[in-house]
Amino acid sequence: MASKLLRAVILGPPGSGKGTVCQRIAKNFGLQHLSSGDFLRQNIRASTEVGVMAKKYLEQGLPVPDSLITRVMLFELETMKTQPWLLDGFPRTLAQAEALDKICDLDLVISLNIPFETLKDRLNTRWIHQPSGRVYNLEFNPPHVQGIDDISGEPLIQQEHDKPDAVISRLRQYKDVAKPVIELYKNKGILHTFSGTETNRIWPYIYTLLSTKITPVHPEDTSQTFCAEEH
Repeated sequence: MASKLLRAVILGPPGSGKGTVCQRIAKNFGLQHLSSGDFLRQNIRASTEVGVMAKKYLEQGLPVPDSLITRVMLFELETMKTQPWLLDGFPRTLAQAEALDKICDLDLVISLNIPFETLKDRLNTRWIHQPSGRVYNLEFNPPHVQGIDDISGEPLIQQEHDKPDAVISRLRQYKDVAKPVIELYKNKGILHTFSGTETNRIWPYIYTLLSTKITPVHPEDTSQTFCAEEH
């Protein structure tokens, strides 16, 4: 099978394991992992016009408007015309999805469907290194030293929206915003939904799907059968 210029998107609520899945896809299939969060942090650190505006919203605990995040992502995609990529964190809303639709045709959209209780447990034990965006989970991906980032040695924080009182409303908000995006891609016939409670059990099915679209750079043995659902 010849490799092709694959355009993919991964969708999933906070705590669904998108970052882990993206890392595995990037490693195994050679796709560029394009994270909206990473690009926003880069713009904020560089004090670009977009970064300055985005920082004001974030400091007030407000979501970055569609217009700003779309501007950032479409600019980055312009530089990636000759490379296969995987979008993470974009599009989040229908307006963002429609803007993306105008500049490229997606090959597939992966949606992670994780039980509500699993998401709550993961988010309640999630800590981050804010400058880099590195994420740790105290149960299955803890830092080497508690409360300290492995690479920089700087302190980790638990974000306000990951604390128990905020998690439920955050997950409900995601569901409301994501529903029309998921419907859009379902109607296009490019949506693939994977359900489960463990990334390691979902991953072989995602790997198999991608293998039908693009030649793996680092082939894996996925002969072991796991419990997961694909729709």
